[in-house]
Amino acid sequence: MLRRRSLLWLLTPYVLYLGALPLVNRVHPTVFGVPFLVFWMVVATLATPVGVWLTWRDDRKRGRA
Repeated sequence: MLRRRSLLWLLTPYVLYLGALPLVNRVHPTVFGVPFLVFWMVVATLATPVGVWLTWRDDRKRGRA
C-alpha cells in the first residue's frame, strides 16, 4: 500500500493533461465561447497548483516538510 497517499495529488496534472486528453480533444461543444479542449487545458492548469498545495499541506500536517 502507498505510504504517502498525499502524493497521489501530484498525479493530478498527468491525469488531466495526458490521461484524459484523447477524451476531451473536441472542438464542439464550446464552453464560455472557447473550444472544449482549450477550456479543459485551462482547468487542468488551474488544478495543478491546487494538487501541489494539497500535497504540501498534508506533508506539513504530518511533520514531513
